Amino acid sequence: MDDKALLARLPASVADRVQSIRQADGRVTLVVDATGLDQQTRDGFEAACRDILGEVDGVDEVRVAMMADRVRRRIVAIGSGKGGVGKSTLTANLAVALHRMGRKVGLVDADIYGPSQPTLLATEGVKPEARDDKLVPVMSPLGIPMLSMGHLVEPGKALAWRGPMAGNAFGQLVDANWGDTELLLLDLPPGTGDVQLSMLQKHKPAGAIIVSTPQDLALIDAQRAANLFDSGKVPIIGLVENMSGYACPHCGEVSDPFGSGGVERAAEGTGIPFLGRIPLALAIRSASDEGEPPAAGDAPEGEAFAAIARRLADWLDSPQTGIGA
Repeated sequence: MDDKALLARLPASVADRVQSIRQADGRVTLVVDATGLDQQTRDGFEAACRDILGEVDGVDEVRVAMMADRVRRRIVAIGSGKGGVGKSTLTANLAVALHRMGRKVGLVDADIYGPSQPTLLATEGVKPEARDDKLVPVMSPLGIPMLSMGHLVEPGKALAWRGPMAGNAFGQLVDANWGDTELLLLDLPPGTGDVQLSMLQKHKPAGAIIVSTPQDLALIDAQRAANLFDSGKVPIIGLVENMSGYACPHCGEVSDPFGSGGVERAAEGTGIPFLGRIPLALAIRSASDEGEPPAAGDAPEGEAFAAIARRLADWLDSPQTGIGA
């Protein structure tokens, strides 16, 4: 049987990606273009080639080489100088909004000590598999690949890890089998210590977003976060003001329990771009607890996240960020 006849036996979706096919001494060798395919699809294509062509008379062995262009993956860190300012909620919603925009985005919950992304993205209790000594990310119901220490340890178990252990665990999450993911969002641990600095130095994010609430005490910690990124030579993409304004569900009056505009004023004073503000809203809290990020819908709360995601996308696409490098 000639090469064309062999190729005709394969499903069209597979045959269209075969770059070359060669026969010799009962062995068929194929080179398949796997660019843009996730691992499951790659495995399926390879199995189809082996199973279908292996049944042909005179074929004793089928060898399949899956070739793909190298994915140029970039990392954006989401950080804060302290906990409780909504960093994880922002990260999850940015991932969802970017995914809806067509970006190939993944998420790493680097908050080793208090992972919350499995709750936010409804993957609690799901354990990642390992392939070729690398973790395979868990797929969230919204189609976002993600990894968290919350997927690897017993729920509610405290981790009393020192810096090197935390750093090694974080490295396994970042260096996982991310397939065709082009952008990784890192939900960093709160604070500005050695753990955070070593993470930044080892994995070299393309940029960072700093989250803060409007009050002065939070802004002091946000400045520490900015200093951390500066010391790690990580460009700061911009600042986000969270819990900015509370609209009474009964009368609609807006109050500011944490103050108003502090982050935007800080951005103006430092020359760092201001990316936007997220309101203090019951709908955001309840949706987050249920694993249904507001950015997945079209409500006003989701639009606040989507607007920030668009500014992040513009930054990623701008020439000065070195896209394609």
